[in-house]
Amino acid sequence: MRPHKRTTRLPRLFGSLLLVAAAGISCFAAAPSSRAARPEVTPLGQVVPVPMRAEPGGPGYEITAKTRIRVGGASAEERRVGEYLARMLRPATGYELPVTSGKGDDGIRLRISADPANKALGPEGYRVVSARGSLTITSRSGAGLFHGVQTVRQHLPAAIEKSGKQRGPWRVAGGTVEDAPRYGYRSTMLDVSRHFFTVDQVKRYIDQAALYKMNKLHLHLSDDQGWRIAVDSWPRLATYGGSTQVGGGKGGSYTKAQYKEIVAYAASRYMDVVPEIDMPGHTNAALASYAELNCDGVAPPLYTGTEVGFSSLCVKKDVTYDFVDDVIRELAAMTPGEYLHIGGDEAHSTSHEDFVAFMDKVQPVVAKYGKTVMGWHQLTGARPAKGAVAQYWGYDRTGAAEREQVVNAAKNGTKLVLSPADRAYIDHKYTKDTPLGLSWAGYVEVQRSYDWDPGTYLQGAPADAVLGVEAPLWTETLSTPDQLEYMAFPRLPGIAELGWSPAATHDWDTYKVRLAAQAPRWDALGIDFYKSPQVPWPAR
Repeated sequence: MRPHKRTTRLPRLFGSLLLVAAAGISCFAAAPSSRAARPEVTPLGQVVPVPMRAEPGGPGYEITAKTRIRVGGASAEERRVGEYLARMLRPATGYELPVTSGKGDDGIRLRISADPANKALGPEGYRVVSARGSLTITSRSGAGLFHGVQTVRQHLPAAIEKSGKQRGPWRVAGGTVEDAPRYGYRSTMLDVSRHFFTVDQVKRYIDQAALYKMNKLHLHLSDDQGWRIAVDSWPRLATYGGSTQVGGGKGGSYTKAQYKEIVAYAASRYMDVVPEIDMPGHTNAALASYAELNCDGVAPPLYTGTEVGFSSLCVKKDVTYDFVDDVIRELAAMTPGEYLHIGGDEAHSTSHEDFVAFMDKVQPVVAKYGKTVMGWHQLTGARPAKGAVAQYWGYDRTGAAEREQVVNAAKNGTKLVLSPADRAYIDHKYTKDTPLGLSWAGYVEVQRSYDWDPGTYLQGAPADAVLGVEAPLWTETLSTPDQLEYMAFPRLPGIAELGWSPAATHDWDTYKVRLAAQAPRWDALGIDFYKSPQVPWPAR
């Protein structure tokens, strides 16, 4: 990578929304701290996603050997977040950091409160007050506390992420942060069908997404190349349909216990799992497992290539809907979150008439088992159920008629999650020289991935139809955690910021400086990442 000079331009101030860098830097230039310690302090608000409001002031808080993490005695959520915070801080600091419900005004204090100020920040918002002697995080919910912890975490030196004891000091800039998300749906998708990833590998990706306040993990559990979840009523789906992957590797699948473990781990990071069973297309693994799901009663061979659009469930057979009902029933029973995704894209081997008929029958099945139906935006070419969510993955070359179809559905009440392929698909190549990834929607460099507005992206769609954003990570060319990380970073944090931060703060010139400052943290966490020449990375 060519060496780059860090920009000297101060971030812009966006009225009362963003009082961050200039004030924070001047505050700490005057603070009575040693010259050696001064570079360790991240100016208040210089994190990703950028907070809604940051007001620097005062000397800030320093974590020491005497620090206690104080929680309310009656609040299981406060204690849960407090224990998470202690586990995160202990290895690098070497401090005991007891979590206590004992009374005291010092230390790190976690408080869930329904007072009007917290209620005004919504279900995921939080407030951080960093002062001499105490650091207080308040919210109306455990989720808000957890997000506040991630903000505090990013204000600490990157060495806090290391697994062995490091040298301090461990200071958080002084002042107040008030923050709340722009959108309630902030997601990344992991395709475990093209290449299978273990429970521990999925957990690692959950932790990486949670650092940037993502609150959904969309798991793509079935495709032509592999079926990845055990279904008791159709056992060959996992044992046979899950036995391979792209390129012919051994594949794999999750037992129900393993899936529940992933769901529980995501919940501990305040993320919901959104499972996807793609249909009626992308179903070769299921068709190969059960001959009766094919119109001709003949099971095709397992598939290990990367072509799309050649498979279809037999829409006219009753057994197809027995199959769908069983799969959705068993999956819904293991999934506490609101949404269940039924795919619906690239069903090129299903006639339009059959596609509409299939969706008319399947959407009510999802509702029967207590879930809100999601589908790729091709669902809008059928008859979306009331309350359905369409995930838009079109791109610049998507035809006007297809876009208009999505916009009209949104006008009629269908909600949208935006994942434009040439912006948010983080499996795509950065440039022509990227050794991994696809490029059918074009190259997606870091600036392109960040530089769009979900609220205005689909012209004509009502702003309130947009639930949020998602960064899909497809795995046709990705088979290891390092490869996932190289494609996700540095683009995943940018999509997270688009979903969280106010639209007025979206500015590439200021964002790229905050993004560059994340590099030492990724190094400490062992995250492989693409060192884009568009970003002024610090010297190493």
